[in-house]
Amino acid sequence: MAGMEVLVVGGGGREHALALGLSQSDSVSVVHCAPGNAGTSMVATNHGILVSDIEGIVDLAIELEVSLVVIGPEAPLVRGLSDRLRQESIPSFGPHSKGALLEGSKIHAKTIMESLGIPTGRFEKIDEIDSIEGSLDSFEPPWVIKRDVLAGGKGVTVTSSRHEAQEALRIGIESDGFVLMEEHLSGEEVSVLVIMDESGYVMLPASQDHKRVGNNDKGPNTGGMGAYAPAPIATPSVLARTKEEIIEPMHHHLRNSETPYRGCLYVGLMIDEEGAPRVVEFNVRLGDPEAQVTIPLFQSDLGLVLLSAAEGNLAGTEVEFKQVHAATVVLASEGYPENVISGRIIEGWEAGIDEGRVLGFVHLAGAMRGESGKLISTGGRVLSATGIAPSLSEALEASYQIIEEITLEGSHYRQDIGFRALP
Repeated sequence: MAGMEVLVVGGGGREHALALGLSQSDSVSVVHCAPGNAGTSMVATNHGILVSDIEGIVDLAIELEVSLVVIGPEAPLVRGLSDRLRQESIPSFGPHSKGALLEGSKIHAKTIMESLGIPTGRFEKIDEIDSIEGSLDSFEPPWVIKRDVLAGGKGVTVTSSRHEAQEALRIGIESDGFVLMEEHLSGEEVSVLVIMDESGYVMLPASQDHKRVGNNDKGPNTGGMGAYAPAPIATPSVLARTKEEIIEPMHHHLRNSETPYRGCLYVGLMIDEEGAPRVVEFNVRLGDPEAQVTIPLFQSDLGLVLLSAAEGNLAGTEVEFKQVHAATVVLASEGYPENVISGRIIEGWEAGIDEGRVLGFVHLAGAMRGESGKLISTGGRVLSATGIAPSLSEALEASYQIIEEITLEGSHYRQDIGFRALP
């Protein structure tokens, strides 16, 4: 398959990481992105088609005669982009719409976990305003309230304030017809990304995201303010239990579905003090910013791995990872995650680090080229500074060295990424 053309769907930091990884694959000659961003434009050809334009993306894939489509975000998966591509005999890395319901509907995911005996928190569906008080009484605070919609990682309320919980439940019921209340799981979170198809699966190095906007996990939830991999909390024992108790039964279920699952299953875990994993959530795509710290760890040809999964041949593909560490720190616009101020010039982002065993570079996300040629912020999470090194401390040092050189008025970033893993 040397020389294949690949189309990456999406325009965030995850898609820049995918485009970079694919551009470095011996099996790939050309990378396209739709719509892409300023970062992908440096390693791929961008096409101005939005991820919401399902038929437009399908037409583009046909026109370009691509060998593979890699779908980054969850929304087009839920809306059936992979279904349409496969109707046209185009290999697609990303599950069909029924498989994507694992992220598209939290109650669907919880019901499947319950039926398979997968360890997770207790949950209750609430669809009546009058039942709010009784439901709050039946769960211990802090209360976890989740809307059953795609919300970009921000549709969750975790609070010990009864009033705040009441409001979240009321708003969710009025907006969506019902809302989910879940048992609060204590411990340390970790993400395990699993590439799978009907033939087999591959667990990527475990990573840890930082969802809260502020240091020490303070402030509102975001799409992710930084990550690192491998995460030390995911010990061999934890990973063995995760494989046996969660991934194996899920793979057996998904491989035997009417249409097999082909893509990435994101397993969000909570690890308790005894090292027992329980599922917080499933997502149906590579995480962002988890992709930025797992894709650079591929030793194997990324293009061949993703194509193998898209065609149902993953079991016949050897997948190896580099024995290094990766870390990424997100630079966010002023006001993120609530009232984002964009349209400002970004300077100093071009500098990288190449010191042999230590590398540092920028993954662009909410950024585009202005008329002057300068980089302009266009979203909440603007970019992330990524470091690759023999140790986590060196990888983080490289990330912060880069991000401290970047200038964007009003921007902010967490200064404690990786704090749980460092002495």
